[in-house]
Amino acid sequence: MQRDIRTKAIVLRRTDYGEADRILQLLTPEGKMSVIARGVRKEKSRLAGGIELFSVSDVVVHNGRGDLGILTSAKLLEHYDALVRDLDLIEQGGAMMRAANMRSEHVDSPEFFDILQQSLRAMQKHIDDDAATRWKDILRAWWGINLVRASGEDINLRFDTDGEKLEATQRYYWDQESAAFAKAQAGRVGADHIKMLRVMYAMPAEAALKVRGAADLIDEAIFVTKCVERATEM
Repeated sequence: MQRDIRTKAIVLRRTDYGEADRILQLLTPEGKMSVIARGVRKEKSRLAGGIELFSVSDVVVHNGRGDLGILTSAKLLEHYDALVRDLDLIEQGGAMMRAANMRSEHVDSPEFFDILQQSLRAMQKHIDDDAATRWKDILRAWWGINLVRASGEDINLRFDTDGEKLEATQRYYWDQESAAFAKAQAGRVGADHIKMLRVMYAMPAEAALKVRGAADLIDEAIFVTKCVERATEM
């Protein structure tokens, strides 16, 4: 095993330990790590500034004999400080970190780090955007569908419950039991909804936020992504 690992990290959780230490859950491109930051709560600690929440840091972790790595260096690379100005974003960002923490218990995927970093960057960039754009909801749907994808689950956006290709002229509803769209004359999902879901599934967060007319389509997309998330958590 490599004794010292240098990587990028997002702090998912911090727990005070002893008189001056903290135990950290770090999400990295290599997976999740549990580390101890010794003396980090002391006033002159060199580590304290590099383990902020809602941040990306360059860290060095020493692997000893125990289960916990030892954080020996932490340098702040990106700090998404704007999030603390918005209670909705604090809650949304916190929910994303909890979900990434839970999923990474079972799956080692570098994509968890990537989609969380993309989401935090988007929040920082768009915090002052007009609320009418509904960018928070669009980002929430993008996060949900990509969290499932990063977990190794395929999302059926090509075929309906009968095994037929989805058609531009057809209306659908999401059939949770079959995990696919089902034909329905009065269905609320049409071609534009499916196109947007496909963009979310295949493109970066910023591309999803630029989809024309997304604000008018997002409610059904959120419903579908929530159904898929719940199904993969069972």
